[in-house]
Amino acid sequence: MRQPLKSITITQPQLTRNSDNVHLFSKQKPPSQSMEDWKQVESLLDKRIYTNNTFIRDFVSYLSLSTLFILLGLLVGIIGYHWTAHLSWIDAMVEASMILSGMGPVSPLLTNSAKFFASLYALFSGLIFVLAMGVVLSPLVYSLLKKLRLDKPD
Repeated sequence: MRQPLKSITITQPQLTRNSDNVHLFSKQKPPSQSMEDWKQVESLLDKRIYTNNTFIRDFVSYLSLSTLFILLGLLVGIIGYHWTAHLSWIDAMVEASMILSGMGPVSPLLTNSAKFFASLYALFSGLIFVLAMGVVLSPLVYSLLKKLRLDKPD
C-alpha cells in the first residue's frame, strides 16, 4: 500500500542588515568556503587519469574502427569492379585495392559503366582514406592536447 506524500514547508530566512547567517551556496558553510569546495571537486574531475593502458586501448579500438572502414570501402570496390567491369574476383580486388591506396588503376576499363564506377570509386576512396586517418589520429591528437593542456581556456 502506498504511503501518502508528506508536505514539506520551506521557510525563508530572516534578512537583516547583518546577513552573516544567510548563505547562498550552502546552509552549513559560507559562500567562499563552498566555492573553494566546488573548485576542488572540479579539479578532481578535470584530472582524469589518462594512463598508457588507456591510451593503448583507445588507439587499438580506433585503429580497428579505421580498419573496418577501409575493409568496407574495399568490399564496395571489389563488388563494383566485378559487376561493372566484369573482372574476376581477384582482379577486382587488385583494382579496388590499388585505387583505395592511391596507386591508380591496373586493368584497362572497356565499358562506360566501368569508367563511371571507377571515377566515383576514386572519389569515394579519397574520402575513406581521410576518414580512416582522422579516426586513427584522434587519440594521438587528444593525448597531445592533454599533455600541452591546450584543451582548456586560460
